[in-house]
Amino acid sequence: MAPDDLEPYADEDGLGVDAAAVRLVVEIVSPGKRNEDRVRKRREYAHAGIPVYVIVGDHDAEGTVTVLTEPRPDKGAWLGVLRVPYGTDAEILKGPATGFVGGEAITGPKRA
Repeated sequence: MAPDDLEPYADEDGLGVDAAAVRLVVEIVSPGKRNEDRVRKRREYAHAGIPVYVIVGDHDAEGTVTVLTEPRPDKGAWLGVLRVPYGTDAEILKGPATGFVGGEAITGPKRA
């Protein structure tokens, strides 16, 4: 999620936008990309100061939704971390998507 007018945030090559324009990233973890999605991107999005990063993936047997808020750019870490199994409501409590709830409608029911 980013502003409608991205022109002020265009990168030097005109191929993308500066991360400062991005307000929310929601990502479905690709099989085989778990380390990149759960470690590297998590750290880099925090360094960029992106306010909310939501990760949806089959990281464990249940499948999880992780909502990261309150980035610490200086540390590449997040203060707010909510991790719930599929089928459980995951509400974004801080940032530009405050109040949005991702639950069973997005992930399907809780796995046994």
